[in-house]
Amino acid sequence: MKQRLGQYVRKLSIPIALLCVVALAPLSALAAPYAEVIMDAKSGKVIQAKNANTRLHPASLTKMMTLYVVFEAVKNGEITMDTVVRISSKAASEPPSKLGLRSGQKIQLRYLVRAASVKSANDAATALGEAIEGSEAAFARRMNRTAKALGMTRTTFKNAHGLTEEGHLSTANDMTILGRRLFYDYPQYYNLFSRRSTDAGIKTVNNTNRRLLNAYRGADGIKTGYTRAAGFNLVASAERGNKRVIATVFGGRSTATRNARIAELLDIGFRKTPNNSPVRKPGAPNYALADAAGLTTRKITAVSKSLRPTPRPATTSAVMLALEDDIQRAVRAAQEAAYEESRLNNATDPEVRPPSIADGAVVRPEELTLASVQPEGRLFDDSQKVITRASLENDKIYGVQVGTYNSQYEAEKILLKTALNEITALDGSQRTIVKSRRGFEAHFKNLSQQQAQLACARLQSRNAPCLVVGP
Repeated sequence: MKQRLGQYVRKLSIPIALLCVVALAPLSALAAPYAEVIMDAKSGKVIQAKNANTRLHPASLTKMMTLYVVFEAVKNGEITMDTVVRISSKAASEPPSKLGLRSGQKIQLRYLVRAASVKSANDAATALGEAIEGSEAAFARRMNRTAKALGMTRTTFKNAHGLTEEGHLSTANDMTILGRRLFYDYPQYYNLFSRRSTDAGIKTVNNTNRRLLNAYRGADGIKTGYTRAAGFNLVASAERGNKRVIATVFGGRSTATRNARIAELLDIGFRKTPNNSPVRKPGAPNYALADAAGLTTRKITAVSKSLRPTPRPATTSAVMLALEDDIQRAVRAAQEAAYEESRLNNATDPEVRPPSIADGAVVRPEELTLASVQPEGRLFDDSQKVITRASLENDKIYGVQVGTYNSQYEAEKILLKTALNEITALDGSQRTIVKSRRGFEAHFKNLSQQQAQLACARLQSRNAPCLVVGP
């Protein structure tokens, strides 16, 4: 009996072993190819790497490039964080992770940026691409051109969100380069990646990377990514003392194991990075190189005729004529205030006298340039903005709102009076009127945080309305 039982068990052993192999095969097949990189963020030197140049699925690490291009567009004046974007049916239909946008819905660009960077929302990423370039395909072409300009030589983007698509590939090394670029090229926006949660306009969203941010000392970003084809990806950055390290993992098996490995890589980076590592900031993106690679073809010809700007609507002239008396009074008040301050500071100087405006000089309204700007395309709200000055300095992403008014005329008048009375605090700012549901909002934009706070403090000291508006 025992002998027969033993023979029976031996006969079953091979099929059981084969069954185990078959059962486990799908698990191994699901394991994505693995790659990792450790970089000293200050010098850009790679400390350790494995399969760093293997082209793999980046998943939502793609959104780092989406956001980089958006930040660049804001810097170039192509769009603003206040621009109202109309959501397309394509963007609204993107699969999760998503913010929950509806087709036809209108939302400010800043909320789409927050949703893409913090929640990794696919619908927000697509909407950003369409807002910048009109279509996701055109935006992908811009992403690829930017990638080449940044030295990401083995990356090809097909979409703005990172969902798996044939040919949509990158490498651990390229994504590490991009993470470093976000830190150095747009430091004013980098804090987005360390927010545990943020207001995304229609709801508050939580950071997909909050476990690592909470668990690893010094961690402040950057971006997670997951699809079945990619596995669990992460580009992480952390700072301790005078050291900053970026670590990248492609193909993790789970959030927990990926985070554990990232922590190990960051630890290695901090141990191996010298205390006196030199800071070598990356240079400006080399778009000439990208164009030479055939990504963009431009035909440059001599200008044979200078185009005239579109004539302003008659309403603008009427508004300016109506403003003339107020302008003169505001100018005189500002000049007299400057004179009084100068007189007090130079009490012993008999030659100090009021500026020429007090002697009857007149500032004509025609000398003030007001341009009506109407955003093109159906992706934007039809609200009107009036811009008088522009400054695109990288750190000037703050502004102040000095009230909401029933008419454009009132908003223009307040902006002008305020600008003349606070010439020092608001120097170099951009005066903008944004039409909202509540009325006409009067803004001064392109200020640094310190300038905005100082301007509001001075205005509020005179009981004038003022609100600091951040990125």
